[in-house]
Amino acid sequence: MDRPDLELVLAVRQHGSLVMAARALRVAPSAVTKRLAALEAQLGMRLFQRTTRRVSPTAEGDTLCERAVQLLRSFKEVEAELRERQAEPAGPVRVVATFGFGRLWVGPALAAFQLQHPGVQVQVQLTEQLPDLAVEGFDGAIWLWNAPRERAAEWVSRRLASNQRVLAASPAYIERHGTPRTPQDLAQHACLVVRENDGGPGQRFDHWRLQRGNDAQVQHVPVSGPMSSNSGELVRDWCLAGHGLMLRSLWDIAPQLASGELVRVLPTYAMPDADIHWLAPYRSQSPRRIRLLVDFLAERFRKEPWKRGAVSAPPAPPGSRRTR
Repeated sequence: MDRPDLELVLAVRQHGSLVMAARALRVAPSAVTKRLAALEAQLGMRLFQRTTRRVSPTAEGDTLCERAVQLLRSFKEVEAELRERQAEPAGPVRVVATFGFGRLWVGPALAAFQLQHPGVQVQVQLTEQLPDLAVEGFDGAIWLWNAPRERAAEWVSRRLASNQRVLAASPAYIERHGTPRTPQDLAQHACLVVRENDGGPGQRFDHWRLQRGNDAQVQHVPVSGPMSSNSGELVRDWCLAGHGLMLRSLWDIAPQLASGELVRVLPTYAMPDADIHWLAPYRSQSPRRIRLLVDFLAERFRKEPWKRGAVSAPPAPPGSRRTR
């Protein structure tokens, strides 16, 4: 059985007539009759019932047709991939990322990718609310959490890098207020709270979820303080100025930790579920330019470049405090 045989049985089932199937395949009706008879003889079973009015598939014919659809689709995907491999990747790539990580790390990465593939046009939207990727026409998202539960069956996810949210404070704050020894001690400290994505269902910003090392148990620690904001950068600046403790991602504050502007508090604890993921609507076959981009991002972020310290960190946006 070969590809023309698969196309033949699908044409016969679709049109319900050998004559109409022959017309669709642009061959003589006698050729369709002979090929179908030869295929049935080869398989040793009848694939179609013939009457004077209609040709309809048997149960075996239906089974073969369903498999034929899958096989022909696979043929087309392979052919498209081989054609694409012969040419430089080209076309638009539309991605979405969060403001902070997007500006500091995704933006430079996408610029480097575009230089490698000049035929690709990169479009980036920065947002704090994860959109419906398929409905809004995005190829994917570089996001700090995995796919939402309601999208898990519709989206694909690939982890690009591990990341932790850690507790930090300035040396000046520690000198004035001391160092907490346990998560429960945080109740006695000024905790600077980030209210990003404020208003989401069930979100609690006055509880920090802390996990110690590989311990499976997560502690829900109530916190409070004199100041909070929906801007992580503003909270980071307050922390640098000594106004309190904060919980921030390593990718955001690794340079300040390396320079000593900030110090880890409760260094064996971190907030889980902050890894960086590629999220995308499910496709049976993604364009090559998208596959290349995801592989590029995975390789670029695999070694967590933000841990290299201030020397190799990307330049800070205008107006933000960085290591001097």
